[in-house]
Order: sequence, then C-alpha cells, then structure tokens
Amino acid sequence: MTEPSPAMERATAVDARPDGGRTWLAFVLPGAPQILEKRWGLGGCVVMVWLGGLGVLGLRWRAVLDVGGYSMDEWVALTTLVLGLVLAWGWSVTRMRTAESPARAEPSPWDEARTVFGKNRLAVAGLLAIVAIYLAALWTPYLAPYDPMADDLTRRLMAPSGDHLLGTDEYGRDVLSRLLFGARISLSIGLVAVAISVTIGTILGAVAGYIGGWVDGLIMRLVDLVISFPSLVLLVTVVALFQPSLFVIIVVLGLTQWPGATRLVRGEVLSLREREFVLAARALGFSRARIIARHLLPNVLATVIVVATLGIGQTIVLEAGLSFLGLGVQSPTPSWGTMVNDGRDHLTSEWWLSTVPGLAIVFTVLAFNVVGDGLRDALDPRMRG
Repeated sequence: MTEPSPAMERATAVDARPDGGRTWLAFVLPGAPQILEKRWGLGGCVVMVWLGGLGVLGLRWRAVLDVGGYSMDEWVALTTLVLGLVLAWGWSVTRMRTAESPARAEPSPWDEARTVFGKNRLAVAGLLAIVAIYLAALWTPYLAPYDPMADDLTRRLMAPSGDHLLGTDEYGRDVLSRLLFGARISLSIGLVAVAISVTIGTILGAVAGYIGGWVDGLIMRLVDLVISFPSLVLLVTVVALFQPSLFVIIVVLGLTQWPGATRLVRGEVLSLREREFVLAARALGFSRARIIARHLLPNVLATVIVVATLGIGQTIVLEAGLSFLGLGVQSPTPSWGTMVNDGRDHLTSEWWLSTVPGLAIVFTVLAFNVVGDGLRDALDPRMRG
C-alpha cells in the first residue's frame, strides 16, 4: 500500500475540519485561510496584494479617484490595483470552497510541486519579496512622494530625512521616487527580455532536439558561436552600434541570452522524443510541428519556468551594468543601473546615492535566484525523492 502524498494529507486535513472550513475568513481577509493551512507562498502573496491594495486605497484615495488627469502610468497603476484586489478576493474564496467540496480530485504533479515549494522557507521568502517588489513598481504613481525627474538645486545632495527618506541626488531629485520608478524600468527590461530569450531558446531547442541531423548541428553551432563571446562585451558592442534606448536594450538582451535555454530544452527533448507518447503521435501521422507544440513543449515547461526565473535576475544585472557604463537607459530616466552610475563620484560622502539602488539590485536578484532554486527542486521529481 502506498503512503499518502503531502498534497493528499493536506486535502484530508482540510476535509476533516470540524468547523466546515474557513470560507468566512476568505471573505474578510483573502489568503488568510491558506496561511492557516501552512500554504505560505500562495496565501502570503494574496494577503500582501489585498492588504497592500487596501493600504493604497486608504492612504492615497484622492489620487486614485482623480482619474480625470491620469497618465498612462497612472492608468496602469489603477488597473493593476483594481484587478489585484478583485483577483485576490475571488481566488481565495474559490479555493476555500473547492477545498471544502466533498468530491476531491487526485492531486496532480503540479499540486505536489506546489507543496514541496511551500516547504522551502527560503524560496517562499524570495517569492514574497518578488511580489512586494512588483507591487511597488506597479503602484509607483501612488507610492512615490515626488516627481522622479523634477530638479530642485536648493535641495541637492540632502541626506536621508523626514522629507526625503532616502535623500536627494546632485540635482535635488528624490532618491526614493527615482528608486521606485527605476524599479519599473529595470523589472520591465528583465521580464520582457527574458520572455524573448526564453521563447527563442525554447523553440530552437525543441526543434534541434526533435528533428536532429543537420538542423540540430546548425542550431548548436550557432549556440556555440554566441556563447563564445563574453556576454558583457557582446552587449556593449551591439548597443554601441545603436542609439541607447529602452527598446534597444530589451531587444539586445532578449536576442543574446537565448543559448542557455536552447541547450537545456534540447537536452530535455532528446530524452523525450523516444518516449511512448511521442512514438504513438508519430504512428498516428501527426506532423512534426504538432508533436513539438502539443506533446514535447508541455513536458519541458518545468525546465523553461526555472530558466526564466533565474534569467530575470541575470538580465537585471546585465542591464544595470550597461546603464553603469552609460550604454543603457539614459538619464534623466531613472533605472537602478543609471542611479548607481550617477552616484559613483559621491561614494565617500553621499553614500546613499549608489548604495540604495545597489542594494535594490542585490536584493532583487537574490530573491529571483532563491525562487529559481526552489522551483528547480520542486519541479524535478528526482529532487523530491
């Protein structure tokens, strides 16, 4: 007789609650029932979204209601604020009702992975940190106390104080406001660039691994060619050929970071292409494109998720390096790398100018790395034992 899995034990414990569940708590504080069931990751994220959204509404309700003069950034902030509150409430209530339903489905591999991930406290802490950083970036128009690009030379190089919590830079601009708006730039670059690179790498890796032959050889030689160049040198060379801009940075980072994903996906596909379900698809006469899209790619999704999570942190560091060299986002538009570069001449006196954005980069990259490690352990059956 097989022993019950962690997910099945949790489901049994939920069904056996004498009070019939905590749906009422899900209505009042979404995510709290999941936290009481020790589902720290999902529950903590939902609670953070709910309380953060209510806090913004309570403290900045005038700005939220002043929709007449909204800019695009403010419309994005309002949309994500409303959607976050609605989805957090709806998800928590729906999950509680599903948990209390007498008919329970057999836990899927994704349920098992979620349970294993939830037991990794470091990974859960990293996930909560990432959610908090993205919420702050999305709701920046409501959180930033000043215009990040407004010069005020009468306030230049002010130390952290009650008026400016993180001080001001050499042009009198508020560092906290620039840090928040810079998070939007840096995180957007990391997310979009990784989406481009992972998409390219996944498609090329799947095609190379399944078709093989000269196609595989051609793709892998191209991978070797790109990898042979030092990443930073290649990025600097390509960016230097064009006028640095946000679009150029995203495209360059996306088109130069795909070889790692290609190699990993190719290795997974090579181990899958002789499996029974692929052989059955061939026997039924399915095309190569359909076999790759419908049968192979879903089975390498776990690997792609881990690669993407780890890649975001690496891309943020690369963008910061380019901005530090003056080849990234151009001032006065704030990004973390640009802020570090702007404060490098004041390291011994006005330490906050470079230290604060530098710590933000370290903290964010560390959070993505620990989440990536946690996902790798949770999604790999061999690591779960």
